[in-house]
Amino acid sequence: MNVTYVHYFASSVCAVSSKMASVDLRADNLLGISWVDSGWVPILNTGNVLDYFSERSNPFYDRTCNNEVVKMQRLTLDHLNQMVGVEYILLHVQEPILYIIRKQQRQSPTQVIPLADYYIIAGVVYQAPDLGSVISSRVLSAVHGIQSAFDEAMSYCRYHPSKGYWWHFKDQEEREKAKPKTKKKEEPSSFFQRQRVDALLLDLRNKFPPTYYQPKPGEKPVPVEVKKESDLPVETVRQEERETASKAPAPAPPSKPPPEKRARLQ
Repeated sequence: MNVTYVHYFASSVCAVSSKMASVDLRADNLLGISWVDSGWVPILNTGNVLDYFSERSNPFYDRTCNNEVVKMQRLTLDHLNQMVGVEYILLHVQEPILYIIRKQQRQSPTQVIPLADYYIIAGVVYQAPDLGSVISSRVLSAVHGIQSAFDEAMSYCRYHPSKGYWWHFKDQEEREKAKPKTKKKEEPSSFFQRQRVDALLLDLRNKFPPTYYQPKPGEKPVPVEVKKESDLPVETVRQEERETASKAPAPAPPSKPPPEKRARLQ
């Protein structure tokens, strides 16, 4: 991968992540907090969960909603359908641990616009994140991982005017240091030297034959039997003489003396 491209992409990722982080850190963002009143937890049920949610210390509750108007006038929650504005309703129940409350904008008895959902698990109130917040959080986590990877990659980048850009990894140096250095095996002699030494040893063996030989490694040496010429049979001696005579060169013919010089008659 080109080093300049890595540097450009890393700077782009850093800019995107900083923008997304600034969006998520808004003052009115309640996704990172929770609320609980331990006095209500043992007695929490379907009938009083909205009263528990409307406690003054609950940061998720809007006191300008229609639920406050109904409570002050001591009316039932059925009157909320006849009003216009923000209201809270119990959307889903899974007793005894889960309650879901919805905040919505009522425009008519049959038309409402959902604004936010809150879930209560074991008495602890949380705000359910909207789809945009979920996508933003996932993208921010992915961008953070990519940015960390590019930061680490840039730490291995090196540059020199004569060489240009290249990668220099630390684990490569550690592997080279840990790798045992093997010395090149030097041959004790060259082929020419071995050939000359073999020839000399063969010549010495022919001139001075061994008097003992060892049949197998670890056994006692045995003397070599050398046959004398007197011990050879007569036929063998005669055959050797014939072979020697046949190999002997033929006698040269007798040379003629030079002709005598005669004096010329005058």
